[in-house]
Amino acid sequence: MISPLAHIHPNAQIGNNVTIDPFVMIHDDVVIGDGTHIMSNVTVFPCSRIGKNCRIFPGAVIGAVPQDLKYRNEYTLAEIGDNTTIRECVTIHRGTTDKNTTRVGSNCLIMAYAHVAHDCMVGNNVILANSVQLAGHVTVDDFAIIGGLSAAHQFTHIGAHTYIAGMSAIRKDVPPFVKAAREPLSYVGINNVGLSRRGYSKEKIEEIFKIYHILFVEKHIVSKAVQLIEQMLPETDTREEILGFIRKSEIGIIKRHSQNNGDEDIAF
Repeated sequence: MISPLAHIHPNAQIGNNVTIDPFVMIHDDVVIGDGTHIMSNVTVFPCSRIGKNCRIFPGAVIGAVPQDLKYRNEYTLAEIGDNTTIRECVTIHRGTTDKNTTRVGSNCLIMAYAHVAHDCMVGNNVILANSVQLAGHVTVDDFAIIGGLSAAHQFTHIGAHTYIAGMSAIRKDVPPFVKAAREPLSYVGINNVGLSRRGYSKEKIEEIFKIYHILFVEKHIVSKAVQLIEQMLPETDTREEILGFIRKSEIGIIKRHSQNNGDEDIAF
């Protein structure tokens, strides 16, 4: 059902069984997939693409131009995948010429007051808790969870299946499968609870634990730890995913907290 009190540009493409509540503003060059519900007082700016069966709660703003002084009104997009929930007052801005797109994947939960800035790439099944702030060019891989009131610096990369504690300042890349907390943001263990819930075997979790034990707990410099991991542990897709993440990091990865009590040395 589309409320007569909503304003929808005639060029907007609205799918089947879409619900649009009163006082919604949908601009030109917008695509909304089947079954999506857009609630009151949502604004969807031009160049927005919203998938199927999404729920967008009151006050959200999708596809506004980026807060980037280099932006010159170039044609860019803001994309949201299928089955994603956008809670109250979330803001998701369009991309710039860097990536031309800001993307939030499918099956995500973006909680109230979160901000996803220009050129961010947020994967599938990601949870951004209340008031998480992603600066421009941040990448968040699949199944990552970022706790409330956390902020990610420009160009940081948050790996898959990570869990980042609330109120964290994310200034370095966070490799996959880990938990991160404290100030400065540090490795505090692997995300074994999350991995178990997603079907990772005890053997696979143990493999991940061994990799990060060498990388963080044994206190090697990163290049030496990578060399030891390659020498001591068999090549697997998981090992290569972790090492590939580290090699590609342009700003460096988080470290182990210098005053850690060793809890991360316990895998199970």
